[in-house]
Amino acid sequence: MPVQKVLVVGGGITGSVLSLALAQRGADVELVEISPRWYGVGHGITLQGNALKALRTVGVLDRVLERAVPFDRMRLRSADGGLLVELPTPHTGGPDLPSTAGALRSDLQDALCDAVRAHGVTVRLGLSVDRLEQGPERVDVTFTDGTTGRYDLMVGADGINSRMRDLIGIGTRPAPVGMSIFRVVARRPPEMDCAEVYYGGPRFKAGYSPISADHCYAYLLDENLDASLVGPCAPLALMRERGAGYGGLWGRIIASLPEDTAVDYRWIEAVLVDEDWYRGRTVVVGDAAHACPPLIAQGAAMCMEDAVLLAELVTGAEPPEKALAHFMARRLPRVRMVLANSLQLAEWEIHPDTPGADPARIMSETLDSLTAAA
Repeated sequence: MPVQKVLVVGGGITGSVLSLALAQRGADVELVEISPRWYGVGHGITLQGNALKALRTVGVLDRVLERAVPFDRMRLRSADGGLLVELPTPHTGGPDLPSTAGALRSDLQDALCDAVRAHGVTVRLGLSVDRLEQGPERVDVTFTDGTTGRYDLMVGADGINSRMRDLIGIGTRPAPVGMSIFRVVARRPPEMDCAEVYYGGPRFKAGYSPISADHCYAYLLDENLDASLVGPCAPLALMRERGAGYGGLWGRIIASLPEDTAVDYRWIEAVLVDEDWYRGRTVVVGDAAHACPPLIAQGAAMCMEDAVLLAELVTGAEPPEKALAHFMARRLPRVRMVLANSLQLAEWEIHPDTPGADPARIMSETLDSLTAAA
């Protein structure tokens, strides 16, 4: 019989979309989030059409698009801001949806949080899973506050550094890709109407995307700098120093930032559990199972696709064991392709003189292939 009671561990994008999709299909869902506060934080996010399709499936797309900025093209520029080419972007979610939308992560997460609560999901904050014991038809869980629960299915959606992955015996670990990213939210200039990427400068590349009527998200891809810089409070002066040599609108945005601007700096890591993501009645999804460099902007989309498909299959007519096997058969080839192509793009960014490097081709082929159903 389909699962009835589900525990979702992790309240980010993946866990929120999954909890919402499960609740809408009649499951009794409990969501636990280790943070004592559950709200939208972070910088901007690029949502490709297949991510928008998933948001439409769980009923939050209209609210997200109230504040997000849809666009159907991107521009490539030289380091001084000169236009190289303007490219249409594929409609990976279907012809009736924008090909892309830029959004504030806080706007997206707030919409998901409100919808999850409105659909009766039990949300428990400030705790996670301490240990579990599996039986043929259930999972017994002990939480970090000492309470316990019994579930038909437990899903780890707790991110790239997933503890649930370790807890169920999957030893795969994330690894640095060899590049890092500076990210800021800035005032959006009136002329910014789509994402733009700057090539040929002193770093791997720079770019920006509109994410609301008033804000944009700007970034700089660099080599890995001192690990002590990693976090949400990197020096703005360092981003300016590393980004010197990029002009155009990007240069003007960075120059105009207030001195107290929050700069997020991260080493980019990747992970792929290249085997079944489940053990018995437990499964990891989203970034806990696969996370790719942000070079095709498919990270969030892959996570949301996981969530929608898993909810559909485990609440269907098949027993959970078959549902999870079918889930893997549909998801692993798709995320493996996205990750492999993202890593190839990262390698070409790091070594731009590689013979045969053709980033535009690989990006186009990847997005074209994603127009097929997840």
